[in-house]
Order: sequence, then C-alpha cells, then structure tokens
Amino acid sequence: QNEKELHDVVKQQEKQLLQVIDNRGEVVRLKAEASELKRLLQRAETEAKVLWEEVRGKEHQVDTTSIQERVMLRREVDKLRLLLVQKDEEKRRLTTKY
Repeated sequence: QNEKELHDVVKQQEKQLLQVIDNRGEVVRLKAEASELKRLLQRAETEAKVLWEEVRGKEHQVDTTSIQERVMLRREVDKLRLLLVQKDEEKRRLTTKY
C-alpha cells in the first residue's frame, strides 16, 4: 500500500511538473506576443503621426475621404492579422494538447 501511495504521489508530481512546463511555455509565448504588439503599436503611432503631418501640411490639397478610407483599411488589416495570430496560437495549443 505504501508503494501504491508513493506511486500516486510521484504521478501527481509528474503531472504538476508537466503543468509548470506548459505554463512556462505559455508565459514565453505571451511575452513574445506582447513584444510583437508593442512593435505594431509603435508602427501604427508612427504612421498616424506621418498621416496627420501630411494632412496638416496640405489641408486644402488632400482628399480626407481617401485618407479616412486608408485608415479604415489599415485597421481592418490589423484586425485580420490579429485574428490570424490568434488562430495560429489556437492551432498550436491544440496540436500540443493532442
């Protein structure tokens, strides 16, 4: 009976160790994703600054409708990229799980 209890304890510890390893992998992945999102945010902020400078400098010459359309299209592209990243992560998680 002592052996059985010891065996159960060892199995439980192995299970906990695997969970810790999985959690560490998730933390690494989330840190990488956060870094990528920060980079994308900086890029978007830079693009916004450039567009606003262009608009301010040429207020009467620029068609603001086309700029708004470009901004909307850029937002849509960013949403689709984020969705792709989420789906890739979900696929990776499922592949790892099974």
